[in-house]
Amino acid sequence: MAERSRRRLVTGDGRLFIIAADHPARGALGVGRNGMAMANRYDLLRRLAIALSRPGVDGVLGTPDIIEDLAILGLLEGKVAVGSMNRGGLRGAVFEMDDRYTGYDVDSMRAAGLDAAKLLVRINLKDPGTANTLEETARAVTAAARAELPIMLEPFMSEWDGDRIVNDLSTEAVITSVAIASGLGGTSAYSWLKLPVVAEMERVMEAATLPTLLLGGDNGGEPHETFAAWSRALALPGVHGLVVGRTLLYPADGDVTAAVDAAAALVHGN
Repeated sequence: MAERSRRRLVTGDGRLFIIAADHPARGALGVGRNGMAMANRYDLLRRLAIALSRPGVDGVLGTPDIIEDLAILGLLEGKVAVGSMNRGGLRGAVFEMDDRYTGYDVDSMRAAGLDAAKLLVRINLKDPGTANTLEETARAVTAAARAELPIMLEPFMSEWDGDRIVNDLSTEAVITSVAIASGLGGTSAYSWLKLPVVAEMERVMEAATLPTLLLGGDNGGEPHETFAAWSRALALPGVHGLVVGRTLLYPADGDVTAAVDAAAALVHGN
């Protein structure tokens, strides 16, 4: 990590295209109907190697185990490395709303020479665990700013549906989550937003002045519809790129190169 060549977070056209790979540490191994798609770490690293080799891919988002594997393989040279912080709210657990900080912290990211941080901000108004999440998140944002480390906040209004957590992707809910997340921490000077693409995305982007990246998720929809939605959202003021993982690493047709290249063309126009 200390020897890898680094770059500025934003260069050239001011856009960012980041491949996300922090899902396994939260026990989220599924893609579509395959509940164990990401279970084979060697296969995941192979797919990440393909993605990071493609023009227009600026970097990767991951937990320490994945970031360090990629560094050992020499795949982070000249790339943006983003550290994932809170992975403690394990998928399907009774404590899923307790999004504890069990991955990177600010000190370890600075020591490793990472270029940015990312955290999840799930807000459940009916779960008291949310109060602790918000407090710890505010501390993380303040610490990152003190270290001059850009930090991406991924907010959701979430709720229990039986024994599982679901995120409310209505326009109003996403706007509410943006308002709450934007005010976390002692300063927003280094804060970014990482937001889902939802209906009336224009209204969502009117709710924030922080630079924003779009997330991909695993929506299971038709690829052409997903890419069209990304394209429309990328044209909005304040949107600076994509952070996408499973949709591109595990495309339905298996062609990682084609999926990544198509997304890179949307971001960078190449």
